[in-house]
Amino acid sequence: MTTVYDFSVKMPNGSLKSLKDYEGKPLIVVNTASKCGFTPQFKGLQELYEKYKEQGLEILGFPCGQFNNQEYENIEQTTEFCQLNYGVTFPMFAKIDVNGKEADPLFQFLKEQKKGMLTKVIKWNFTKFLIDREGNVVERYAPTVDPSKIENDLLKVL
Repeated sequence: MTTVYDFSVKMPNGSLKSLKDYEGKPLIVVNTASKCGFTPQFKGLQELYEKYKEQGLEILGFPCGQFNNQEYENIEQTTEFCQLNYGVTFPMFAKIDVNGKEADPLFQFLKEQKKGMLTKVIKWNFTKFLIDREGNVVERYAPTVDPSKIENDLLKVL
């Protein structure tokens, strides 16, 4: 059976990183954007990360410009923005597509595992997926769901 650990993703420098490196850890995987109305969710995600990283939590951020082009073209601008404005210390990866023909294989898998309201398509930035320690997709959260609202579900996989 396929899990998230079977995928590799691109780092900001273009190198590949195997998600096997996160095996045994609960994950929150999220498509992000630096110029979005939901961008302040970086703060809540960072707070969850700081609170639970000692228990193994990893948050994996994937910048995406598919929704009104609300992400910088240059990945260095994205990572600098996240660090300076929200103190983000969790891993941020290369800019990707989450929908369409060019959708990243990880996000194709995530959407297959947990569809959203009425559709598999990711509708906007900050769609969040909770992954258990075995690499299974436990839950999908709409962009409107504040990271603090994930905490109870997160506690179940910690």
